[in-house]
Amino acid sequence: MRLFAKQSQKPPWYAGGLAFECMGCGGCCAGPEEGYVWVKDKEIDAIAAHLNMPVDEMRRRYVRRVGRRQSLIECSPSGDCVFLESDEQGKRQCRVYPVRPAQCRTWPFWAQNVSSPYHWSEAARRCPGINRGSRLHRQEEIETNVRATQE
Repeated sequence: MRLFAKQSQKPPWYAGGLAFECMGCGGCCAGPEEGYVWVKDKEIDAIAAHLNMPVDEMRRRYVRRVGRRQSLIECSPSGDCVFLESDEQGKRQCRVYPVRPAQCRTWPFWAQNVSSPYHWSEAARRCPGINRGSRLHRQEEIETNVRATQE
């Protein structure tokens, strides 16, 4: 799939920007719809440091291999990310938010979500923050986020 337009082609459909304001619902962290949370070694190191835990223990408790890649584990049977927690009022929040993986930091600006207006509207059916808020995320920011999840 070719996401970014060349100079001679017309601009992408989102060239005017896309509205998104996180509502803090935790839906992007809750399963089973979103699937794996891919993590790289440096992200695992950062999470371990944030949790004040040895890296080996962090890997043993919270990471699994999926083919050649690594993913955070999910809670059973919900499929929620292991780091998604609920407080006393039932508000869901990420236990490692300051050091969350690139996949989490870049939601909803993933290649599949911005590939077409249809896919963006499908993502909006699952995420109440899509198409909300006064801030428009610029084309350059969107494309930087997409690239961050493809490295």
